[in-house]
Amino acid sequence: MSPSNPTLPPGGPPNLANSKGFEGMAISPSGRTLYPMLEGPVAEDTAAGLPADLRIFEVKLERNGTRARFTGNFSRYRLEHPANAIGDFIAVNDHQFLVIERDNGAGPTARFKAIFLVDLRDRDHDGYVDKDLLVNLMAVPDPGGVGGFGPFFSFPFVTIEDVEIVGRNTIAVLNDNNFPGAGGRAPDRPDENELILVRLDRPLEVAPGIIA
Repeated sequence: MSPSNPTLPPGGPPNLANSKGFEGMAISPSGRTLYPMLEGPVAEDTAAGLPADLRIFEVKLERNGTRARFTGNFSRYRLEHPANAIGDFIAVNDHQFLVIERDNGAGPTARFKAIFLVDLRDRDHDGYVDKDLLVNLMAVPDPGGVGGFGPFFSFPFVTIEDVEIVGRNTIAVLNDNNFPGAGGRAPDRPDENELILVRLDRPLEVAPGIIA
């Protein structure tokens, strides 16, 4: 519960900061499990010295879709920096997911914008989902000069909030311009909503049914 949660008991302590609730929610290829992911740490983790930890919960859906229940299980995702946030979380297959992780900078103040391939299996048994950098959105190779910015294309927006799988080797990434927010491309004009297609250097193991 955040401080602005209307069901928070009077005088009750919140355990989540405002605007740090569920920011991404993936669904398994089978359609039977939801994975809602928080954008910020819960108070329990912050108090334990884990301010970069986000929780990915597990919700089971009944076959007819009329009932959902939290299983009580969750996975831990560690941000690259406690001040970062996530923008989206979608399934690739039963155990792999894509996550947008970003800082709060825009334009010249942007330093970190990335897409990670995440594996819930925790193969190194460190207590966290496995993270592999898939795309550095601050420096996407652009040998064809599509973006007109030189050898690298940059996507330096604050709220990069959607990633979609177009094909095994291609993803789409979109920003939310928070109109009339500015600063991503120029300090003196509102940002536009941009959609970019990124060709990956390795294919995703996409489950059947993920791609339309």
